[in-house]
Amino acid sequence: MSMPQGTTRWWWLRHAPIPDPEGRIAGQLDLPCDTSDEDWFRALANRLPRNAVLVESGLMRCAQTIGALEAAGLALPPSQVEPGLIEQDFGRWQGHNWGELASAKDPELPAFWRDPASAVPPAGESFSVMVERVGDAIARLTAEHEGRDIIAVAHAGTIRAALTVALGIAPAAALAFVVEPLSLTRIDALSGGWRVVGVNWLPDY
Repeated sequence: MSMPQGTTRWWWLRHAPIPDPEGRIAGQLDLPCDTSDEDWFRALANRLPRNAVLVESGLMRCAQTIGALEAAGLALPPSQVEPGLIEQDFGRWQGHNWGELASAKDPELPAFWRDPASAVPPAGESFSVMVERVGDAIARLTAEHEGRDIIAVAHAGTIRAALTVALGIAPAAALAFVVEPLSLTRIDALSGGWRVVGVNWLPDY
């Protein structure tokens, strides 16, 4: 199927997994990731477009994922760091897991579970606010690179926020999307709106 003129193709790639058996909340902490699955990276390198614009959030795990893609044979340009694409800020909850917070009877936790899209973690930001900043970054980058392929190496929350924008749904509804580490989500910006091509694609090798 041919692309309408001016179509900007967003290839959203969640970074490689963070080794953390305790399941701590990473948020905006700058943590390393596991890039040891060479077969997976080769499959991604074969799937992703050539001659694309490359953007990332600036956190270490995104840069390491990009390095593993290059090692797998994908020629990439220098990345553009876009802070607007960083993961949701979970504030003082970052570095802890949900079980620890529940055991400590964190007073702000019940409100968060009642409305996880709008509630604000202590000293953090809500997912709804994140959707606004991600939407602003997407609009600006789409205008700057109209008609191009954009590979965006980012985070689960960022990709859910992009789906919120593209589908015009409530932020709370987008939290239902599964976005696995090293999964691809493809969203096209058209002249009159958006098209979601696929969500949470995982290599088959």
